[in-house]
Amino acid sequence: MAKLNFGGVEENVITREEFPLAKAKETLKDETIAVLGYGVQGPGQSLNLRDNGFKVIVGQRKGSKSWDKAVEDGWVPGENLFELEEAAERGTMLQYLLSDAGQIAQWEMVKKHLTPGKALYFSHGFGVTYADQTGIVPPKDVDVILVAPKGSGTSLRRLFVEGKGLNSSYAIFQDATGRAFDRVVSLGIGVGSGYLFETTFKNEVYSDLTGERGILMGALAGLFEAQYNVLRKNGHSPSEAFNETVEELTQSLMPLVAENGMDWMYANTSTTAQRGALDWRHKFRDAATPVFEELYNSVSTGNEAAIVIESNRQGNYREKLNEELSEIKNSELWQAGQQVRKLRPENN
Repeated sequence: MAKLNFGGVEENVITREEFPLAKAKETLKDETIAVLGYGVQGPGQSLNLRDNGFKVIVGQRKGSKSWDKAVEDGWVPGENLFELEEAAERGTMLQYLLSDAGQIAQWEMVKKHLTPGKALYFSHGFGVTYADQTGIVPPKDVDVILVAPKGSGTSLRRLFVEGKGLNSSYAIFQDATGRAFDRVVSLGIGVGSGYLFETTFKNEVYSDLTGERGILMGALAGLFEAQYNVLRKNGHSPSEAFNETVEELTQSLMPLVAENGMDWMYANTSTTAQRGALDWRHKFRDAATPVFEELYNSVSTGNEAAIVIESNRQGNYREKLNEELSEIKNSELWQAGQQVRKLRPENN
């Protein structure tokens, strides 16, 4: 296990060189990995495991769109594709990849099949961390582990196909067999992680919920809208406003940040851009910090979990969600985006 040092703070990191795929396959050679759920993370993780040579089955509700997608992806009903309960019974390691709401709904059924020595695997710490709200309390005689890829299942699969990997966190909540570490790392390597860094179930869900609501989605969408609207209000065309707000960021600058860091990106822009960005970053940081503190408090107190659970209980949740997503899609900002993307060289 490698250790990274960040100004005196050490972190445990596991790489493919330290724990190669061959070792992972040998560790899990007698295991049947049952992937329960074929929505966001299920397809990428199960397909990567299958292609890497692990024994994998998929559990999904028959007749659903996700069942049909699994069949399209090559899973065979009765052979390696089963109803949820049959997959849960057959598996020795249950990858619980249903949505958070789905995990709550199916918990009693899954719990029934968690016989001693099995492993219960999550890719999100939500259910276990907020057990007082979800009711998900695993039996004491099973391993409870987590691997959380730092990206969507689509990205995990795409990078795997390209021969790359997506960084993941890993955690052990309960080690009943004495093999939880080897099991979780083997699965982490098997699903296509570039490397694995250690966390806890609580830290994973706190950082994940903060990140999703913050810079990764909520804050980013809000900042896009604010800058675009100000530019349009001051007479700039939709194309110009979109390019300066979204297109240049996603197509030009973020790849540079990903490759070499923010300082390198700054150093490779004009002196005018450098000076303004260095000055204004403090204003944005100071303005945003109270919002992030409010957000983190809402996550850590369980308020965000309560909002999610309650909204998913509403009978018209999906209808209301589609209305909100349509509002974004049909806004001038993202309609402009559709037109601009069509003009990219690769689309012509």
